[in-house]
Amino acid sequence: MPERLSAASPSLPHQAVSPFFDSSEPSLGVLNPDEGRRHFRLLRYAPAPELADFVRHYWVVEWDLTDSEPYLQEVVPNPCVNLVIEPGRTFFYPPSASRFAYLQQSRGKVFGVKFHPGGFYPFLGESLSELNGRPLPVESVIEASSSELEQALLTSDNEELIARVDLLLAQALPAADEESLLLRQIAERIAEDRELTKVDDVCRLFHIEKRTLQRLFSRRVGLSPKWTIRLYRLQQAAEALDRGGADGIRPKLQHLSSELGYHDQTHFIKDFKAVVGVTPEAYIHGSRT
Repeated sequence: MPERLSAASPSLPHQAVSPFFDSSEPSLGVLNPDEGRRHFRLLRYAPAPELADFVRHYWVVEWDLTDSEPYLQEVVPNPCVNLVIEPGRTFFYPPSASRFAYLQQSRGKVFGVKFHPGGFYPFLGESLSELNGRPLPVESVIEASSSELEQALLTSDNEELIARVDLLLAQALPAADEESLLLRQIAERIAEDRELTKVDDVCRLFHIEKRTLQRLFSRRVGLSPKWTIRLYRLQQAAEALDRGGADGIRPKLQHLSSELGYHDQTHFIKDFKAVVGVTPEAYIHGSRT
C-alpha cells in the first residue's frame, strides 16, 4: 500500500463551495450536451487544495424527469478514474476505452470524483492496467462503505457531501509522488495541445523514452499513451461538431480530421465510430434532433 501522511485525523478548513461549470465550458466528453441540458443539470466543483494534485474536480448530475420520458445520456471515455456515488452502484471506476451510457429516469442524483490521469494510482498503489476495467469497492481505498456514501447522497446537500468526501480522501492522502505530477503534466499537455498527435511527439517534448512512457501509462493510468491521445482528440472532435466554429458553422470533416492529426479521413471516421458509437455524419444529425 502507498505511504500515508502522518496526520491521524486531518481536518480541512470549512469553506463554502460553488460550481465552476456553466454552459460555456467544454462538455468534457458529454455527448450532445445541448440536448442533455434539457434533461439534467451538471455541476462541477473544485476539490480541497490539499487534493488538487490528485483530483481534477467533483461532479454532480441531477435530474427530474417525473413527468417526462427517460433520457439516455452518453459520455465519451476519458483516461481518468472516477469515484461514482449512486444507489446500488458506488465504486471506483477505472478508465475505459468505450463510451458510457446512463439511463436517467424519474428523479435522481449522482455524485462523482474525477481524478487526474494517474492521480488515483498513489491511493491504490497497484497497477491500474491489471484491473482490466474492473470496478473497485470504495472500502478498499477509503474509510467508508458504499452504503454510507449512498445514504449521504440521499440526505446531504452538495456542499455537505463535498466536505465529507474531501475529508475521506484527505485521510487516505498518499505522500507526494513525482511520477504522478509528471504524468499530470503530460496528460494536461496532451489534452490541451491538439498538435500532439503521436506518442513520439510526447516523448520528445518531455525527454522520456517511449517504453518508459508506455510503462508509466500502463501502470498509473490503465490505458496506453496512444489511446489517451486518441480519446482526447475524439472528445475534441465531438465538441467541435456540437459547437461548430466561431461562426456557428460545423467544421468540415476533412479539415477537422487533419487538425486532430489524422492524415486519413477514413481512419478518423473509423476511430470516431469506435469510441462515440456512430460516424461523425450520423452524430451531426443525431445531435440536433
